[in-house]
Amino acid sequence: MELSGHVAIVTGAGRGIGRATALELAGMGADIVVAELDLAGAERTAAEVKGLGRRVSAVKTDVTSRADLTAMVNRARAEFGRIDILINNAGIYRAALPLDVTEEHWDAIMNVNAKAVFFATQAVLPTMIVQKHGTIVSLASMAGKIGSRTNLPYNASKAAVVSMTKSLALAHAADGIRVNCVCPGPVETALTTPFLQAIPAIVDEYAKLVPLGRIGRPEEIAGVVAFLASDDASYITGEAITVSGGWYMHA
Repeated sequence: MELSGHVAIVTGAGRGIGRATALELAGMGADIVVAELDLAGAERTAAEVKGLGRRVSAVKTDVTSRADLTAMVNRARAEFGRIDILINNAGIYRAALPLDVTEEHWDAIMNVNAKAVFFATQAVLPTMIVQKHGTIVSLASMAGKIGSRTNLPYNASKAAVVSMTKSLALAHAADGIRVNCVCPGPVETALTTPFLQAIPAIVDEYAKLVPLGRIGRPEEIAGVVAFLASDDASYITGEAITVSGGWYMHA
């Protein structure tokens, strides 16, 4: 198993892409720290990881709290002795027209989607630097590469993740640490499913924009995240990998 002996922290792993990623990494042999604000969700994912025969720890974590991020890292080191992989997956989404964006809206999106990515990464870096080994993969979005009429703060937050990925990769390559991000297109998750079910026509409209003709599944994103976290991607750093079924590839 390629990741046997490795320890991975996955934020927001109680559902959706985070859950799928935790299970994918566990299936490759990694032990998992499920860092999730919803402790019940964290424990559900932890039970699935344990069912795969891996060691696991569920940690209630508010990624916007520096104290919680420190506790997350301390828990991982105390229980497993090392941290090899960090998956920055936790995120939120809120739509609004530019003139309707409030300061609270802006701060909420930026605090979870951008600021927390940096400080979670900062929290694990000292351990990885001492080890001279580590991989960090953050969930950005196609939204970070395109414009939007109704999602400006969200798009800006994901563009920030892409930019941070490049700077962190450059800053810590000599420490043996690789940093990448993944930019999904439309994916069916607990966050998007209620919206898609409420307006079924939206699914068809999204599918028309995707050359492969459908919305993605969390497992399809998780597979790419796990690849980037593995030694198979040992010569890849500073990249923002699009996983969108070809969304917006056409003119």
